[in-house]
Amino acid sequence: MRNALLKHLSRTALASSRSTASPLPFSFLLSRHYAVSVPLKEDKGETIVFPREGPGVSYGLNWALAGRGVLVKDKAFYNLKSSELQKNGAATVEHLSGLPLHVRGNAVSGASDITKAQFGKLLKQVTSHLSSVSNLFVQDGAVGSSSKCDAKVRIISDNPSAVLALSNLLWRTPSRAISHDSCPLTIYVASSISPSVREIIGPASQASGGFAAADVERSSLVLCGKAFGDANATKDALAALATPVISARGGLPLSARLLVSGDSVVLLFAPEDIIQNGSDFHKALVSTDAGVVISSHGSAPFFRTKDSAAPSLLQKPSSVIFASSDSTGALPLVSRLSPGQAAYHFLAGYQDGKFVPAYSKGPSPIDPLTLANSLLSQLKENNSPSFLINVNDGGKAIAGKELVKLVESTLSNNIPEVKPVAADSKVGDLKGKYKSFLSGKFQDLPEEFSF
Repeated sequence: MRNALLKHLSRTALASSRSTASPLPFSFLLSRHYAVSVPLKEDKGETIVFPREGPGVSYGLNWALAGRGVLVKDKAFYNLKSSELQKNGAATVEHLSGLPLHVRGNAVSGASDITKAQFGKLLKQVTSHLSSVSNLFVQDGAVGSSSKCDAKVRIISDNPSAVLALSNLLWRTPSRAISHDSCPLTIYVASSISPSVREIIGPASQASGGFAAADVERSSLVLCGKAFGDANATKDALAALATPVISARGGLPLSARLLVSGDSVVLLFAPEDIIQNGSDFHKALVSTDAGVVISSHGSAPFFRTKDSAAPSLLQKPSSVIFASSDSTGALPLVSRLSPGQAAYHFLAGYQDGKFVPAYSKGPSPIDPLTLANSLLSQLKENNSPSFLINVNDGGKAIAGKELVKLVESTLSNNIPEVKPVAADSKVGDLKGKYKSFLSGKFQDLPEEFSF
């Protein structure tokens, strides 16, 4: 019996080790996780008695964590409620901002600021650190609320406060969803790791509060020090990691917001300052966070909303709004766009002299032109009306209630008449800026894309 069981464990350990970058010797795993008592009797066969599972002790979870390079030293607490995390020492996290974020696999910025070797070395030190602490805290969640087009996430942390903060960003996911998922994301939180780990990445990460590093290829995010307190950096990293997973599952991930007006849902692309400076505007938004998944199942924000009573999955957008900013008067206050024009303005993301392709300032592994083509297909397929709103009409900033009214006017098709201005020199200058930037950054723009 003992030999049969050992063979079974050996096969399981080998299968688990093949899924890791650095396979662990089975003898090492067995000695740490499966200490057994073997009372030998002359008149009976050998028996093996395993310790009973209980709070913090789950052999299935231990094996799963070992597959991610983390060995449970003592206990691993799984999917604790907020009150249970607080009993284990979780406290309110200090909100930080501006901590370094390094993303490998960012198509927007070009060359990665962290190499494969650097991330591998960092991950090895972080998993070694997590394997040395007595208590681990493991929490599961998801980016995106649709189970068909989401990206499952597992948090492995040495700090219950980090789990409490991060779990508030993610959507809830059913038990065992991670174990049945083909490509889950992993967040490794090493809050108590030695500050010397920063030297792996170099001077760019020498912030006293900590740093974050993500690798799209490994579907992994590392948060060192107090980096888990920088919600914006964490969301940017998770959005980058989740984007290819969501795309592979039939969803279109976009840096946008959902606005609800009556029975209508509007997909809104807008500059960050307009979103943050309009408190009245926030009431109409499902979430102030950028990140929306559009799919055949409906539309959903990337991250959890503060309104627990709000639906997690909404209907497909009734219309699409692109909020651009132009103080020269070349752009009218409101104008209707064809699908090709909508894709063109989306790709440009023009903001008063600057271009923000795909309206996204965060890292992304998907080229903006690919997103623009996918958006064009969605607009045609759903026959969605699209509009461009100039939020800096004649130098006058438009936000809050006034912007909501303009959005509502597009829904009722009661928009101001726009006179032809094709011969206007200001329009010609702006068209030239669009063409110069986009043709220089993106090759082979579709003929359908137009100003």
